[in-house]
Amino acid sequence: MNPVVVVHGGGASHISKDRKERVRQGIIRAATVGYNILREGGSAVDAVESAVAVLEDDPEFNAGCGSVLNVNGEVEMDASIMNGKDLSAGAVSAVRCVANPIKLARLVMEKTPHCFLTDQGAAKFAAAMGVPEVPGKQLVTERNIKRLEKEKHEKDAQKLDCQKYMRHLCDSAVAQHHP
Repeated sequence: MNPVVVVHGGGASHISKDRKERVRQGIIRAATVGYNILREGGSAVDAVESAVAVLEDDPEFNAGCGSVLNVNGEVEMDASIMNGKDLSAGAVSAVRCVANPIKLARLVMEKTPHCFLTDQGAAKFAAAMGVPEVPGKQLVTERNIKRLEKEKHEKDAQKLDCQKYMRHLCDSAVAQHHP
């Protein structure tokens, strides 16, 4: 039986041609890593974890280094993994300062009675498991800083438009009641 690995690189619809090629190459790298693990007799969970880690290490993807920033300009990540053989699962959310959240999710699956840890609980578990901490800034890309700034600017503009519209409605209502 020939193994098959399918890697989904995200749902971005508007990316530049040069970035599109970098994303394509990253997906090929991730799929190749997973495929080689399966071909060498590794488990599906090993293949998935390793393929996702490739994406987490590539700044072109919204995972690990390259994750979209929260409103404070920080990286908070989620990851989950499942074993189809026994339906065990592990997940983490709001994880900071971990290069590969997928590895932490797998540890949750295999080393705890839990299936999901978040924020401080996930951080304490990562430390207890010896997962190396990386500086948060190491996970931030210039592209995502610019993206956050653009989103904040657009949101501020929408707020101003909404406030102008509401003032107009209120002024119209006052004018109608006071001829």
